[in-house]
Amino acid sequence: MLADPSCTTSEPPLRRHPAMFVAHIADGRARRLVVRVTETGAPLLAVGILFAGHLGALPPYAAVAVAVGAVAAVAAARLVRLAIRLHRGSTGFGPCRGAGFLGFGLVASALSSFALFLAPPDARSTVALGGLLLTLALYLLGMMLLPGRASTVPVRLRRGFDGLSLGVSLAFSAWVIPPHPLPTLAMVAALLATAALPTITITTLRAYEHRRSAALCGTGAGLAVFGHSLVAVLIDYGAPATALPLVAISLVAGPALIAAGARRANPVAQPSTGPSEPQTNLTAYPLLTIPAIVATLSALWRLSTVGTFDSTQILLGLAVIPTLVVREVLVMLDIRRYAKKLATQEAHFRSLVSGASDLTMIVGEDLLIRWQSQTAARIFGLSDAEVLGRAFPDLMHPDDAADVTRVLTDVLAGRQVPTGRPQLVTARLLDGHGAWRDTESTISDQRAVPEVAALVVHVRDVSERQLLERKLNELAFTDELTGLANRRELMRTIVTQRGVKGHTGALLVIDLHGMSGINDAHGRQMGDAVLAEAGRRLKSGAGADDLVARLGGDEFAVVTVDRPVLAYAMGTRLLTALTEPYPMPGAMLHLGTSIGLADLSGGDGVDDVLRRADLARLRARQLGRNRVEWYDDQLEEQFTRRLDLERELPGAVQRGELDLVYQPVLDLDDEQPVGTEALLRWRNPALGTVLPAELLPVAEDLMLVEELGRWVLDTACRQLAAWSQRPRRLWMSVNISSRELTAPDFVRWVSTSLAEHRVEPDRLVLEIAEPRGGVDVPAVVTQLAGLRALGVRTALDDFGSGQASLAQLRRLPVDFLKVDRTLVTEGGNRQGESKPFIDVLVSLGKRFGLEIIAEGLESPVQVEQARRAGCRLGQGYALSRPAPAERVEAYLEEFPSPSR
Repeated sequence: MLADPSCTTSEPPLRRHPAMFVAHIADGRARRLVVRVTETGAPLLAVGILFAGHLGALPPYAAVAVAVGAVAAVAAARLVRLAIRLHRGSTGFGPCRGAGFLGFGLVASALSSFALFLAPPDARSTVALGGLLLTLALYLLGMMLLPGRASTVPVRLRRGFDGLSLGVSLAFSAWVIPPHPLPTLAMVAALLATAALPTITITTLRAYEHRRSAALCGTGAGLAVFGHSLVAVLIDYGAPATALPLVAISLVAGPALIAAGARRANPVAQPSTGPSEPQTNLTAYPLLTIPAIVATLSALWRLSTVGTFDSTQILLGLAVIPTLVVREVLVMLDIRRYAKKLATQEAHFRSLVSGASDLTMIVGEDLLIRWQSQTAARIFGLSDAEVLGRAFPDLMHPDDAADVTRVLTDVLAGRQVPTGRPQLVTARLLDGHGAWRDTESTISDQRAVPEVAALVVHVRDVSERQLLERKLNELAFTDELTGLANRRELMRTIVTQRGVKGHTGALLVIDLHGMSGINDAHGRQMGDAVLAEAGRRLKSGAGADDLVARLGGDEFAVVTVDRPVLAYAMGTRLLTALTEPYPMPGAMLHLGTSIGLADLSGGDGVDDVLRRADLARLRARQLGRNRVEWYDDQLEEQFTRRLDLERELPGAVQRGELDLVYQPVLDLDDEQPVGTEALLRWRNPALGTVLPAELLPVAEDLMLVEELGRWVLDTACRQLAAWSQRPRRLWMSVNISSRELTAPDFVRWVSTSLAEHRVEPDRLVLEIAEPRGGVDVPAVVTQLAGLRALGVRTALDDFGSGQASLAQLRRLPVDFLKVDRTLVTEGGNRQGESKPFIDVLVSLGKRFGLEIIAEGLESPVQVEQARRAGCRLGQGYALSRPAPAERVEAYLEEFPSPSR
């Protein structure tokens, strides 16, 4: 038996004291052992006392009183404890009433035994009958109120009349069968026992399946009632007193069984509170037929043996009829209540099924539809005439019918999903309007339920959900502006393409240049229109099996299934299409394009493929844009070096890593030095010496051009001031970028540097590259004019490398013209004569009053070509290489000074 829940509150303090806790456990075990010994030994001791009374060792009535009283006291103590615990574990008095009345019956049994011992002989029959009435009533109430199947008052009344009808029939039989009738009190006692014992027996049998402890208590109560009735019959019949202890054994066994049932009860469990049992099985045999059969057989026996009935027998026979009628009335009322409840439940079921959004169908083992809910007509437009009798797979799309049949067959064969959940099948169903609906059907096997004995299929229309999922999928994998695929779809496609065995393909990453200017000049709406047009051109230029995607901003990508040569050809076509003008309302817009390609099979993953194509795109952008570049391993090295340059360049001035080398400029007539050009070198411990061609693009991206330019000018002016102490008067040229020149404080900054180092302005020459697209030419002209007013001379570097070099001569106020090396080195024929074009350039330069400097002279032949073309000044490896200031000073010492 479970422990008392009320005792759990004392457990934590005991656990804090282990010795007390152990002592508490030992004490509890000792108490339970004493109780168990007492409950087992009391019946044995009582039986011994009864045998002593039967043998005459003890007075018979005293032996019965002591034996019955001892066992009843032990059993009543057990029932009292059970009743108290049941009452504590519940919210009311209900759970403990049955145990309480059984306990009172035990007490009444003990008191009746003692009353027999104390009563005078002539009153013992009456006392025995009174004890029987009292104990019978208490035991009946206790059994009816025990937790079990008799949970409501109507059920208890019906159970009582079941036993009463059988008991009256047995009493009638007992009255008419014996040839010699019993004494009056004995007959009353026998009739009472005969009428009560069937009720106790039926209640016990009904409670057995619910709780075996109640069955034990019922058996014990029946034995006790039977014993009291025998005692009353024997006393009234005048039997010897020594026979009473033998009969009283049932009075001892009954309380012992009641105590055993109480010991097996669960004090924490709550009694059954379910609805009353259905009565459909109680109206059939044997309960209804047994009383009538017993009474009929007894009456036939009486007629065959005696031939007549007395008035008492007639009354008992007639009493069978009202008990049966009352019992049937109770059954009818219970059935009506049950039928009303079923009707209510059916109405609820129909309302739920008809109002549900799922279609419910009953499908037999032959896959034919037997029944469908009203949802079929309301949602799917399917009538019963169109559906009932048809095979369930026939309602589905032909492409899905095979899968539906397979799932239904698996369910019928018992091949359920491992989790035990209903099978789920997705298929398209043809509705009553001729349209295909996307549906999901759950199939449940209800063949084990007799009322169904078929498969229950719940069909749900998921067309709207499927449509929503497709729209969400489009939103998740489509660019909203252009309608192309987005980055997520691009990555998924690359994964799919790479997963195809033996597949080759390429990824093109496309960058559009000039979108920021269009957005600034014409607005975002115009920029979006240009991007949409660019996406349309990409879609038209790509293949049918290729995927075009927008990565974001002005970046696009194409995944093609073509091999490398065809992929490069497609990249060239796309480049041509994207660089064509974009006619927009009120403007004709132009864009530049850089395209990078990479193999899909290369790299460690999707991100690596995208990174490689992006590196190729950056390479195309660095090489002048409007070109297509393939990825190779060299690009990886360049990218790594570029990252190293970007990491190390900031702070190079403060770390003293920058240096200048100087290359003399010579007079080609006498080959005497007239000036020098300061050239920047970055000497990094990890990267080595970095030349301006590699350094300046990084500096422009990091916005460090002005910082480097000021350091170069300041260092060059310092060195020029040091060389001013020498007899030879030299000038020094310094390269500046267009960004430096157009700075508002550039002229002031140059003036401050000259003044700080006390350098004459005409000894400083600032070289600028030919202005290209994106440079504010009027601002350049204004700054050059300011430098000329300051006295600083300027030079136009790399003249002839641009597309409109001659047009710059009239606009730019410069003093020197440095002819690009290609105009000198590409001249000359087999006889060593220069092309006439260099002569024209020199002539134009002299006409504009400009001094011509031929740069990049790397051989004596080129020096001679420049001299014959009319160039007075020259610069190049053939004349002198760039060197540090100390070596240039040593080089200048080789030439006699003008004073000598």
